[in-house]
Amino acid sequence: MNPQLSARANGFAFANRRQFLSNLALASTFFTVPGAFAEQLFVTPRQTEGPFYPDHLPLDTDNDLVKVNDSTTPAVGEITWLSGRILTASGEPVRNATVEIWQVDHHGVYLHSGSEGRKQRDANFQGFGRFLTGASGEYVFRTIKPVAYPGRTPHIHFAIKTKGRDKFTTQCYIEGEPQNKTDGVLRNITDEKARKSVIVPFAPLKNSRIGELAAKFDVVLGFTPEA
Repeated sequence: MNPQLSARANGFAFANRRQFLSNLALASTFFTVPGAFAEQLFVTPRQTEGPFYPDHLPLDTDNDLVKVNDSTTPAVGEITWLSGRILTASGEPVRNATVEIWQVDHHGVYLHSGSEGRKQRDANFQGFGRFLTGASGEYVFRTIKPVAYPGRTPHIHFAIKTKGRDKFTTQCYIEGEPQNKTDGVLRNITDEKARKSVIVPFAPLKNSRIGELAAKFDVVLGFTPEA
């Protein structure tokens, strides 16, 4: 892990992190009531990485995708605080997991040389970010609410990298999005419970003065990484 990334991911994550997490108190039931979380635990289904993992990583790969380096101009889109935990199937948090996300910008363009509409790409959107989990297995990103592009419902790609294991890839979807019903990649998850486990609410963030959203997506691995 790049020392600069680690410092920014754990320093930027965040000056506002405590306030952000406090606004997600609805999730606390799972961590404070014995058995409550275990009953909800469901191994996250693997999904394709897709063809648009960045072919040239940006110089800035921290967990704030809304601003690039020291730019004062934010990305276009609905700012979303995306958080969750990386867990084993038994519910144990996974420490030192590198969580990577990538997604299209507000115009539906990836940070990839083969993505259509590259001339329209929002230069103020990082498009890719990383976060290294601590003892709680928690991650957090500031990004934008994903948008649709031809052939796909809105989604965010995830890659989880752990010691001694091949990377685990999946995708996160928006609850209530009409195109979920016809998206071929999502519908390829034939088990209904497994499919629902990758679809989460993107809800207004309580007390946000600028209309931010919050989404919580826990990734449950079907294996225990090496220590």
